[in-house]
Amino acid sequence: MSTVKSLRTRLGRADRAGWRGAAGFTLIELLIVVVIIGILAAIAIPQFASTKEKAFDASAKSDLRNLMTAEESYFYDYSSYSAGSQSGAGAPIVDANGDILVRASSGINGGVSTQGNGYVATAGHDVSSSWWCVNTDNGAGHIVQTSPGSGC
Repeated sequence: MSTVKSLRTRLGRADRAGWRGAAGFTLIELLIVVVIIGILAAIAIPQFASTKEKAFDASAKSDLRNLMTAEESYFYDYSSYSAGSQSGAGAPIVDANGDILVRASSGINGGVSTQGNGYVATAGHDVSSSWWCVNTDNGAGHIVQTSPGSGC
């Protein structure tokens, strides 16, 4: 009986020694890696969110520039500016005759109205809190940031 017990003890020690010498990671090492990945994610996610917001704003400003070009082309053809409306986000902006002035990018809301000797055009993305407008009546014609519903 003592030989069996002695054999079991030796085998048990050999097994445990084999576990210690095996290639692998300890629980502490894995937890440290998870914590480091969590810290990096906490730093990167807010940066990604602001980059996304900037991309939405760039898309709205690009559509506004396209609308300005369309308005100038319309003025060249008809000697007046067009008032355009949009039926929903991403829908084309059409004039009173139903002709498409410009096709809006996905998620972009906007419109154009005549004012004095020029026009006022606005554009913004559904997700972004920023809106952009241009007013050519005052002669400037520069794209400026505004809030929804406010004047340009």
